[in-house]
Amino acid sequence: MKNPAEITYRDLLLRALPLILANMAGPLLGLADTAIIGNLGDTAALGAIAFGALIFSLAYWSFGFLRMSTTGFAARAAGAGDSTEVRAIMGRALLLALALGASLLLAQAPLEWFAFFLLDGSASVESAAREYYRIRIWGAPAALSVFALSGILVGLGRGRLLLTLQLFLNGLNIALDLLFAGVLQMGVPGIALGTLLAEWATLVFGGLLVWRELAAGKPAGEAFWPLARILDRQALGRTFSANGDILLRTLTLVLSFAFFTNQSARFGDVTLAANHILLQFLAFAAFFLDGYAHVVESVAGKAAGAGRRDVFDLAVRRSTAIACGTSVLLALLLLLAGEQFVSWLTDIPEVRLAAGELLHYAVVYVLLCFAAFQLDGIFIGVSHSRQLRNAALLAAGIFLAAWWLLEGSLAVAGLWRAMIVFVVARACALLLYLPGLRASVSRSADQSAGMA
Repeated sequence: MKNPAEITYRDLLLRALPLILANMAGPLLGLADTAIIGNLGDTAALGAIAFGALIFSLAYWSFGFLRMSTTGFAARAAGAGDSTEVRAIMGRALLLALALGASLLLAQAPLEWFAFFLLDGSASVESAAREYYRIRIWGAPAALSVFALSGILVGLGRGRLLLTLQLFLNGLNIALDLLFAGVLQMGVPGIALGTLLAEWATLVFGGLLVWRELAAGKPAGEAFWPLARILDRQALGRTFSANGDILLRTLTLVLSFAFFTNQSARFGDVTLAANHILLQFLAFAAFFLDGYAHVVESVAGKAAGAGRRDVFDLAVRRSTAIACGTSVLLALLLLLAGEQFVSWLTDIPEVRLAAGELLHYAVVYVLLCFAAFQLDGIFIGVSHSRQLRNAALLAAGIFLAAWWLLEGSLAVAGLWRAMIVFVVARACALLLYLPGLRASVSRSADQSAGMA
């Protein structure tokens, strides 16, 4: 457990950097897949990759609770110095991930029907996308297990190992895509096969990384897998409860953004395209803010496990100050260069004009959203998942009420204002729970006062 004097701004920034880079790795992989098939295939193949990637992105995002809940449990156990429990948490997370992955394999036919019922593409695009789906779905157990391993690494504060894991996945995936889609000219099935093999290889590689990390702290003579702890009924109950809460929280956020996109379409294709571009700027800001949130997940969770409120308070203050400063810089960058960024993403005059008129709303969102990210990280790290669920549901209700009140008179501007209200409401709802969370962290006898 770190002493307060060791939690410096420099330390927090250095810990966040590999996590920020790891956050960027996933979208860059999708861009690489698109570039490979875009140069080696036709428009139908490109559309199939877009459809297939969308299906798995939404599905796997919904299972993001595997990473988040594992992070909180692992951080608290590490802070308490219970290395046996950390390994048990890994075992429970992997069991759950493999079970969920196997369930997806068993349900792949109805899931395929439902996914393509919702999507609407040409016959050639849907045919190729179905091929992609039927191959890549066999990587589901591996992909979900990698989420669990990532949660262990974030919880332990091993950002560099997480970045290594992401680089391995992305590098191998790109190499296999080039081999199968390029050299062997397999097209869309080659892209799916490359991703499938990369996911399973990454599970093996990541498993070895985490095993080596945890084995170093294992007491002599103790089995690596503490089966009695892994299968403990109360611990399994807490695991399922936390995962259920975070699943509901995540689905609420996903549906809220989907609602925003769907309402954008009501104002026409130009507005839809403009809002899609502006959402990319929000996603870019999230790469940075998520990195800081991951750091506070680890440090806050360890502090709670060790009963060190002094460390908890200092980590929260300093990481939040960094996140706030980053939001200010990103918002300023978007304010000064946003129209130039828009011009890089589209050459359609009407879309450029519409995005420029709405740009200031994206600036305000980026400026204010850091609080929601930071509070998410704090509550995930301390494993207060019920409060995360309740705050998300409350904020979604406020978002819908704001949309209903504002859109009628302000049109798309009202939709954006409701979206800003949504992210602020998420933070405010969690702030209501923060005193109780802080009170749950015992005050240390040697609390250091006056550190800011």
